[in-house]
Amino acid sequence: MIIMVGISRILSLILLVSSCIFINLSTVPAAATSERKFTWEISYQYKSLDCYKKLAVAINGMTPGPTISAEQGDTIVVDVINNLLMENVAIHWHGIRQRGTRWSDGTDGVTQCAIMPGETYKYTFVVDRAGTFMYHSHYGLQREAGLYGLINVSLPIGVSEPFNYDFDRGIILSDWFHHSAYQHATGLSSITFQWVGEPQSLLINGRGNYSCSGLAASVCNSTNPECLPSALTVISGKTYRLRIASLTSLSALSFQIEDHEMTVVEAEGQYVEPFVVKNLYIYSGETYSVLVKANQDSSRNYWTSINVISRQPKTPNGLAIFNYYPNHFHKFPSTNPPLGPLWNDTRSQIIQSRSIKARQGFVVTPPKKPDRVIVLLNTQNTIDGYIRWSLNNVSHTLPSTPLLIAMKENITDVFDPNPPPEDYDSANYDIYSVPSNTNSVSSSSIYRLEFNSTVDIILQNSNSMTENVSESHPWHLHGHDFWVLGFGEGKFNLSRDNQSYNLVDPIMKNTVPLHPYGWTALRFKADNPGVWLFHCHIEAHFYLGMLVVFESGVEKVGDIPMSNYGCGKTKA
Repeated sequence: MIIMVGISRILSLILLVSSCIFINLSTVPAAATSERKFTWEISYQYKSLDCYKKLAVAINGMTPGPTISAEQGDTIVVDVINNLLMENVAIHWHGIRQRGTRWSDGTDGVTQCAIMPGETYKYTFVVDRAGTFMYHSHYGLQREAGLYGLINVSLPIGVSEPFNYDFDRGIILSDWFHHSAYQHATGLSSITFQWVGEPQSLLINGRGNYSCSGLAASVCNSTNPECLPSALTVISGKTYRLRIASLTSLSALSFQIEDHEMTVVEAEGQYVEPFVVKNLYIYSGETYSVLVKANQDSSRNYWTSINVISRQPKTPNGLAIFNYYPNHFHKFPSTNPPLGPLWNDTRSQIIQSRSIKARQGFVVTPPKKPDRVIVLLNTQNTIDGYIRWSLNNVSHTLPSTPLLIAMKENITDVFDPNPPPEDYDSANYDIYSVPSNTNSVSSSSIYRLEFNSTVDIILQNSNSMTENVSESHPWHLHGHDFWVLGFGEGKFNLSRDNQSYNLVDPIMKNTVPLHPYGWTALRFKADNPGVWLFHCHIEAHFYLGMLVVFESGVEKVGDIPMSNYGCGKTKA
């Protein structure tokens, strides 16, 4: 639970007794039940999250949206009412595998027709494991407008975690642009290409601070209480589990708390062999639990800070207050905030990625060998003058007819039946140079996998169309977890580098970074029938075609609810 700025001093005594007051982002969980129902109205709202007034997309008036708190095994039912008037909506339940409910994955063009203005759609799914997850829009560039939140799933009563803590808190990290998603989409789709640029602010629990110098108070007001730093209030001597989720649309981040160490214990529903960090590198789409002991001088407050990594930063660090009770939670620390690590310290980032391993006693051993290996070269290309992101020189596009329905109903003219390339010319391709094969092709091609087969994915990074620039890419797989087998620098060599795979205690995740000029190796079982996205979680990269689709066992999918129909070839 999250303690935010705005709790009055009158509640201080209550805070001391319970230490579980929170407002704005969280919803108080009801007693454990088998079904938890929510009604969400999606609407435009003016917000000043970083003091600058802009139009946001909110859930029941809130952005970030309400936290879903549930118990493992609960059924979640969310009625989503689209009151945006001029914009569709689809909500993805990130990290929820949707076993048996793949039509509730919430992906426009893949599992459903997006929810039209004035319409209501019911999402129903089971949270089948404990852990820290998230939800967010999966329509256009809508996530960057604020439609996102946390999913906190606890173990059943009587079942213990393999680590101890006193209190549980949630922290959402995000970046914030002042231009609208419409402006960004138009720029990305234009000749001449207009990049979205760097965010104006970084937010911690929906709060940031933008310099209002020279701007009218009606546009930007630094005294607006809506943009005061959020505060996490702690009691000296207690241990806190912080559930940290990155909902950024672009930025990779480093998270740290001044003068405090963090012990990483959970990643995306999987227990991590504990390790201690001063700062946590976290990429868009990732979630972690860290343990923090409130063991510093309790007579003062401390800074919580996030800064951009993997991109040359032009955005000020995001700040919040780590508030020791009974100090006032509005009291700024007297020290300077920590600057954070260098943005281009790739070596340090890779070391931390390699440190994340499955906790002993909770290791799920991967199959020793794959049935299939797919190598995906990440490149920036052009198609007829339009800049795109591509995989093996193919920029993927989603059709207007949801692929799950098209493949289940055998509507074959919706997608390209030709198999996409499973490798690239690795012997001759120079990953360190601006690509010469600038003109790629566009396709909705799909990797059709044998059901229950073991698949290795090798993600290979390279130079973009800007000299000496290789961007990090957080890759997210829907419907499955994968084993993270390894990270490497330079060009992947199948005959050599697979010898270094971690097959002993690899962590299982659903989102993983691909570092600049490097490779990341994953393995998963195609054991969840359906059609599933695998894509870069950077909003603009996904919009520009950085995705593939995996199909396996679609014939095993049951009857798809009629509420998923109504667009493309399913209008009838």
